[in-house]
Amino acid sequence: MDRLDKRILSELQADGTLTNAELAERVGLSATPCARRVKQLEEEGVIARRVVLLNASKLGLKLHALVQISMDKHTPDRFEHFESEVRKHPEVIELMLITGQSADYLLKLVLPDMEHYHDFLLNKITRIEGVADVHSSFIMRRVIENTALPLDYIPETGRA
Repeated sequence: MDRLDKRILSELQADGTLTNAELAERVGLSATPCARRVKQLEEEGVIARRVVLLNASKLGLKLHALVQISMDKHTPDRFEHFESEVRKHPEVIELMLITGQSADYLLKLVLPDMEHYHDFLLNKITRIEGVADVHSSFIMRRVIENTALPLDYIPETGRA
């Protein structure tokens, strides 16, 4: 990864809708070498995918919750079953297996309101076999909301 690759990644993190020509101009390359670098970054898995970020509040999804889940048993089957069931629910925008807490999982949820959260919790999450305990926190205000990864930590090497 060299300086140009990092510039390409920085520009794409800021605006994934850039055309190749726009991206090439911003990073100081001609279109063909820029497209080649982007393709290589995609093939290497550095660029995992490109998405559009939606404004949840404008869509009526105003409740954001962090939910800690403790499981009754710490077995591969139990964890696989839980993860499989949770994947079925689009309200869960992130699911993380965690350590260092009394919980096993941390879920990030986006829902319209507390009524929907209550229904989701009681009729979906707590009905999954193995869920032993649930603790919820609600996000009052997001102070920092960023999807861009910090690229300054990536060592620069020459590109072949």
